[in-house]
Amino acid sequence: MRGRRVVVVGAARSGMAAAELAVTRGADVTVTEARDTFEGADRLRAAGVTLELGGHRAATLAGADLIVLSPGVPLEQPVLDAARARHVEIIGELELAWRWIAGRVIAVTGTKGKSTTTTLIGRMLDAAGRKVLLGGNIGTPLSAQVDQSAPDTVHVVEASSFQLETTTTFRPWIAVWLNVADDHLDRHPTIETYAAAKARIFANQTAADWAVLNADDALVMKQGTRSAARRVSFSLGGSIADGFVVHDDWIVRRTGTDTERLIPLDAVELTGRHMLNNVLAAAAASYLTGARQSAMVAALRGFHGLPHVMEPAGRLGAVRFVNDSKATNVEAAQRSIESFECGVVAIVGGRFKGGDLQQLREPLAARGRAVIAIGESAALVREALSGTVPVTEASSMRDAVQRAHEAARPDGVVLLAPACASFDWFRDYAERGETFKKEVELLIEKASGRRS
Repeated sequence: MRGRRVVVVGAARSGMAAAELAVTRGADVTVTEARDTFEGADRLRAAGVTLELGGHRAATLAGADLIVLSPGVPLEQPVLDAARARHVEIIGELELAWRWIAGRVIAVTGTKGKSTTTTLIGRMLDAAGRKVLLGGNIGTPLSAQVDQSAPDTVHVVEASSFQLETTTTFRPWIAVWLNVADDHLDRHPTIETYAAAKARIFANQTAADWAVLNADDALVMKQGTRSAARRVSFSLGGSIADGFVVHDDWIVRRTGTDTERLIPLDAVELTGRHMLNNVLAAAAASYLTGARQSAMVAALRGFHGLPHVMEPAGRLGAVRFVNDSKATNVEAAQRSIESFECGVVAIVGGRFKGGDLQQLREPLAARGRAVIAIGESAALVREALSGTVPVTEASSMRDAVQRAHEAARPDGVVLLAPACASFDWFRDYAERGETFKKEVELLIEKASGRRS
């Protein structure tokens, strides 16, 4: 890297980490950012990074020896064409970090459940006494972990399709693929190209590595057969004779005629049966590292999930509030709704990313009481779901929470399961979830007379 001209496109968290890694390795680094300013700009300047703000200049990109794209920056865009014409290498932050990582990597991808599964694997390995670092699309970028990486380190990395599509040599020791469903179709033209981007998680694996696959997902299994790694399956439906399944109130490992008990289901404190899919995947990956039952159970005890993932948000009388703001696609919202027996009032909407909102009709018909439609896609939500349950449009999150509470009374569940991105009203899904929780808290305070 010494003396090479590296251009980092995008100054979000991973872009900043990539720039800092490259400049400490002797590169001549420029960060190009569409915004006029960003938090951390002074830190990069102090490190010796040149900042080019207010837009991406084709001449800067064409003059690079290496371009590092942030995950939010589309790979196919005209400003990169001149660089491609000069055969400039274009990679992502995950690929850049991989080239200096000394430890092993467990990578987790999928349309839904990545963050929970990544966290669970990290907890299980930590309980097993392994030196583990969590990162990637969750928490700390992999580039920021390079200096801590040693041969005995296990990096557990959440990997999105945007990160994986810009990898060329990235090779996880254990690659976990949870599922695939319509998502990010505003960025990927088809479900096939979306799946192909995720399948790059297997591209450089060898027979010394492992691929952990969801046997209940046909597309995952089809893509998994192309991996050179040893394959291990898990199935929430229990349809496989060899792999990790739920059997007699236990998560077990089946091997032909033998069954090894690993985790009693009463140790799992997560809401929703679909969350067992994540526990199965985490158990499979952790087992392959040598972790055993005691570590898995210890990791699960007291773990109620991540913020904004089926997160209890309060109770007013017999009405419960649940924050699943991270359900940013239709498939995830469907699983959220299916986690409850009845009385669901779902808050749905935001910036639509593709998929079929009518997929929510069946679970709402069986369990739903009403839908509160929010954001840019409110009209789409109404069109897709009217006739199944009453659909009401809300003008703000406060309005949505109040309307949902009225519809859920006396004993229902108000569920934030947007099935959409958050960028119409909010910075990200976390801000959306926090706003939902604050409005619930305000509603409860008003009802108790603590606030006028």
